[in-house]
Amino acid sequence: MNERTWPHRSETFHFSTLPFPIKNPARKHENSTSNAIRIRQFRSSSSARRSDQYRDFASLPNDVLTKIAANFSLPNLQTASLVCKSWRDGLRPLREAMLFLRWGKRFKHGRGGVKPSLEKALDSFLKGAARGSTLAMVDAGLVYWEMGKKEEGVALYRRAAELGDPAGQCNLGISYLQAEPPNVKEAVKWLYQASVAGYVRGQYQLALCLHRGIGTDQNLSEAARWYLRAAGGGYVRAMYNVSLCYSLGKGFMQNHRQSRKWMKLAADHGHRKAQFEHGLTLFSEGQMMKAVVYLELAGRGGETAAGHVKNVILQQLSQPSRERALTLADNWRALPSSR
Repeated sequence: MNERTWPHRSETFHFSTLPFPIKNPARKHENSTSNAIRIRQFRSSSSARRSDQYRDFASLPNDVLTKIAANFSLPNLQTASLVCKSWRDGLRPLREAMLFLRWGKRFKHGRGGVKPSLEKALDSFLKGAARGSTLAMVDAGLVYWEMGKKEEGVALYRRAAELGDPAGQCNLGISYLQAEPPNVKEAVKWLYQASVAGYVRGQYQLALCLHRGIGTDQNLSEAARWYLRAAGGGYVRAMYNVSLCYSLGKGFMQNHRQSRKWMKLAADHGHRKAQFEHGLTLFSEGQMMKAVVYLELAGRGGETAAGHVKNVILQQLSQPSRERALTLADNWRALPSSR
């Protein structure tokens, strides 16, 4: 699915009662005995309650348990399976789904010594989805989408979304935006749910809707807030848009220091437009070698205008400086991101 960027202490008395002597030792013994009985009864009832709670905990219906754990990863499923035998048995289908999910990814990307095959990948993902895994549902939906079978893909996204999977919610929202005609209200509803769950791609897409007034009233301050949350989660396009918000004073107070910070972060994470614009900033500040590095990277990413500016700067540098700058570009690696 194509995505667009910028148009992203308690009160008590201080006295105690006086210790009156006990005149009747037998009564004292009687009180001690009754107290001991009450303590045993309390302990017995507490133990019974704990036992009842454990039985209730272990007798959770398998269909409910499967829905709760539908979007669990393998490590979470393995941990949950250690709770009790009932849970171990009830979560067996989801653990099996993780095996199919792993094979599906191998077939899709040609990993683990297997040849790439979308058909085999889809078959594995569907088997995982049939066992209740929302992770497999989303991956199967993606394959259907790549095959051009969008209705089948959307149906799987919807199943995953209704089970609380943030990726499924996000993909469903984007699907509604791209439908003919678009269903923008439903799109914003599902994107908001994915965003609240902390899914950065959903946060970015929700910010775009708020920025443009799609399916909701235009709200630049809310858009900027969601861009910032997505950027903080490592979403590169959101980093770039946060920089623009600060630069233009849209949604945030204008702040060129913050704008430069986020533009450099986006550039260091591989955003080609950010690399171009950061390179221009460095050029204007007289940092020629650094400017060449970022402009070279932008040009390699497809920003043709970056090459023209880079050539102008190279003419002002000595041959060793030129070679050093280009070597830095060759050895550059993007910082990891959630894209």
